[in-house]
Amino acid sequence: MTRSPQGEFASSDAQTSPASAVDVSVVIVNYNVCEFLVQAIRSVQQASRNLTTEIWVVDNNSIDDSVETVRRDFPNVHVIANQENAGFGTANNQAIQQSRGEFVFILNPDTIVQEDTLEKMVAFMGSHPDCGALGCQILNPDGTFAPESRRAFPTPQIAFWRMTGLGRLFPKSRRFGGYNMTYLPVDEANEVDALSGSCMLTRREALVGRRGAGLFDEDFFMYGEDLDLCFRIQQAGWSIWYTPETRIIHYKGESTKKGEIRYVRLFYGAMLLFIEKHLQEQHSTSLASLLRVAIMLRAFITLVGNVFQRILPPATDLVGIFGATALMGILRYAQTGGTFTTVFLATVAPAFAILSVVGIAAGGGYRRARRYPLLPVFTGLLAGFLMVAALSFFVQQIAFSRFALLASLPLSALVLSAWRFVFARPRLAGRTAILVGSAEEAERLRRLMASHPRPEFLVKGFVTDDSDGLSAGSCPHVGRPSGLRDLVRIRGFDDIVFAARDVSNLDIMNHMKSLRDLNVQFRILSVVGDHIIGKATINHLAAGSLNGNPPEVIQLRSPFARRSFDVFGAALLTLLFPILWLLSRFTRRGSGLRNGTARLSGLPTVFAGSRSLVGATADMSSFIPDNWGMPLGLFPVSNSLSAQELEKEDSLRTAWHYLTHQGPTLNIAIILAGFTTPRIS
Repeated sequence: MTRSPQGEFASSDAQTSPASAVDVSVVIVNYNVCEFLVQAIRSVQQASRNLTTEIWVVDNNSIDDSVETVRRDFPNVHVIANQENAGFGTANNQAIQQSRGEFVFILNPDTIVQEDTLEKMVAFMGSHPDCGALGCQILNPDGTFAPESRRAFPTPQIAFWRMTGLGRLFPKSRRFGGYNMTYLPVDEANEVDALSGSCMLTRREALVGRRGAGLFDEDFFMYGEDLDLCFRIQQAGWSIWYTPETRIIHYKGESTKKGEIRYVRLFYGAMLLFIEKHLQEQHSTSLASLLRVAIMLRAFITLVGNVFQRILPPATDLVGIFGATALMGILRYAQTGGTFTTVFLATVAPAFAILSVVGIAAGGGYRRARRYPLLPVFTGLLAGFLMVAALSFFVQQIAFSRFALLASLPLSALVLSAWRFVFARPRLAGRTAILVGSAEEAERLRRLMASHPRPEFLVKGFVTDDSDGLSAGSCPHVGRPSGLRDLVRIRGFDDIVFAARDVSNLDIMNHMKSLRDLNVQFRILSVVGDHIIGKATINHLAAGSLNGNPPEVIQLRSPFARRSFDVFGAALLTLLFPILWLLSRFTRRGSGLRNGTARLSGLPTVFAGSRSLVGATADMSSFIPDNWGMPLGLFPVSNSLSAQELEKEDSLRTAWHYLTHQGPTLNIAIILAGFTTPRIS
């Protein structure tokens, strides 16, 4: 049923010895999610205290530091480092064939297991000797139950109800909600058809024993392997079970986006392969053919949606540029009107819009979905303006348009930047958070967030049952973990951050489950390193501890690119200054708007080149090495630390993070923060 993994793919770090018995072999297939992987391994180690376990990590040619990190930080973990992406099934088979455990625990790297997960699942297997594979509750990052925890096989009828959307409309119906078995209670153990490959405990005997179903079918590259394996396990005479006794968190890393062509090909191709293998002989040819048509239709709809998503950003830019240009043209020729306005709207405005969008596309402005950079916007608009303006010298009929075209340039840049900040890259500015853990961890998180150029939230306090050390640092103690619901409901906190050093995974999941009905985001602060995990992402809060030994060489952004941003941005802010000054008069002293507007008095130094729009303060610059090339700026890279709080470590963290992430988008975010953050005394 399976092919042997190709030897040239793998190199194993450890040779297993049959000398000692192993209860559970944990197999994790990794692909470019190093921080998630570290968190998953730590949680497995915590869940292995009462069992004899071995951990296998199969890396499918990641380009991050996954292999090096595991080898360095977890020397007892077996590592198989593939030289190419061998696929999910092949990678699992490589480890399963070398592992020795009575049970094989298939686990995704973007998961965290409870401390009792392995023990309870092994105990369930012991009380159900006919169980060949077992799954548990899978929680989403927001604490809600993930429906993929248990599934039915996609028979023609079940697939039809799912594809028509009736399963979502009537989840409690046994007929319509069959695929994810949503009609079954979440807190009851049940025999099911299939489990998720993100968390599945299998009995080795059910895989390679006398009644074994075989390993993963390697014809499935990334999707459908779990369905196929569960189907064959049942065919071999074993049962598949779901238990609610324990839980995991699945962050569902986004290595493959559902709208991408590759996802469509792999996912729907796997469904077609499953039908061909297992359902074609059980159902009539017409039903099987109908199901194939339905799957291909669903794939086509997904592709059309993907095309629409790709067309929407340039179409939005096209409309925005044309609208801004048309508005300036109408205002310019409102008194004269007539032919001039008609010609302007029919030729100059659309030409400027089209050429600008082409320039933005050529600069890579639409390549990365939901992360549209701003530099191609400015260069594209400038290129479009120069081409149309140059054309006006040769076509006398549109020579009148240059002034209106120039006036529309900053307005177009403002419109295109605005929709990117509102829709394409939604920020979490203004969010507040509390930490569940010790005062020391709360203070660590507070300083990390404060030294970040663009913090996603502000730490307002911490909750703990420990009465010792409550006054450590400046982060206030706001209550106990038992009062989290009231704290979120009454004081309106947006984020709850769990300190992994202080809070067990079991407690984290219990809190997430009990608070899942609240509009709050859950995050986990790592034990080591300076990052938090949440919503399928790793957020790096800083560059780690530099310990007074900063790197000697910094690879800076192009001086031309930085200078171009400074000149263009300073010109735009100069045009907006009268409006900002007038609005700031209606705000109180020390407000963010007054603070930001006051900084604009230094715009002449930006034009002169002695300062940048964004850079270090004079206090910070005393700590930053000269060879880093960190400029002085009108708007500081961190608005959250006062001069009294600034220390060398904070300054180095902030400067390093800015220099290694700098770009127009980050600069604009810092400038906007300068207009919204009150003055810090």
